[in-house]
Amino acid sequence: MKLYKTPSGLVLEANQQFFQIDADWDKLINRDDLHAYLIQLTTTASITAEPTQRMAPVGRQEVWAAGVTYLRSRDARMEESKKAGADNFYDRVYDAERPELFFKSTAERVVGPGAPVRIRRDSTWNVPEPELTLFITSSGRIVGYTCGNDMSSRSIEGENPLYLPQAKTYDGSAALGPCLYVPEQPIDPDTLMHLTIERAGETVFSGDLTISQMKRQHTELVSFLYRECSFPNGCFLMTGTGLVPPDSFTLQPGDQVNISIDGIGTLSNPVQQ
Repeated sequence: MKLYKTPSGLVLEANQQFFQIDADWDKLINRDDLHAYLIQLTTTASITAEPTQRMAPVGRQEVWAAGVTYLRSRDARMEESKKAGADNFYDRVYDAERPELFFKSTAERVVGPGAPVRIRRDSTWNVPEPELTLFITSSGRIVGYTCGNDMSSRSIEGENPLYLPQAKTYDGSAALGPCLYVPEQPIDPDTLMHLTIERAGETVFSGDLTISQMKRQHTELVSFLYRECSFPNGCFLMTGTGLVPPDSFTLQPGDQVNISIDGIGTLSNPVQQ
């Protein structure tokens, strides 16, 4: 099942039908029994048309992110930080018990499908980071998934790892969508994630991988995130990326970033500065 947040309200997709849902987003999704509850709602909700406008599936939730969870990400972060003498930090965190977790965005800075993601004006090397994103209830249960784009200013982060918050957190630095995917069982490890970047109508980067290539378990990341943090409305957690363009590549204004995850859909966003 898929939940869409739209300008006219909430829409549930189930069994190839669409239902209008009258509910508060934050209260609705923050349920440990979300899948079963949505099935129950389809018995009384009215059928509606497929939504044409889709917003980011976030309300009052914080968005966090995990880093260096894929080997390719570790290698890329080591390369960008070599000049600063900090490349071994990422090698060490990849093999460490404790994962890298950082605050990514407030809901106000998150954009949805079709809205522009941004590259910083003071950065010279910028990339998108396609990431399977978990939705976790306030009790720490993973009940949903969405596509995430963790925009990254690699020139700033590479200058000094202490600049990570500036490289990762700014207006338009995160995108989520197109829906909140709510399966009955945890997402299949063989699920495929795909990234394409288009420039002037041509594909300038394309790649895919299965989420099983991620080194850490989703529940492992959640357990560390929830150790000393509480999330009364639940939390979104981007789980890291293994799809990294070559070091010679940087995003340009006007590019189009398309992130697809099987079962969830496609998150498309233009790039602006």
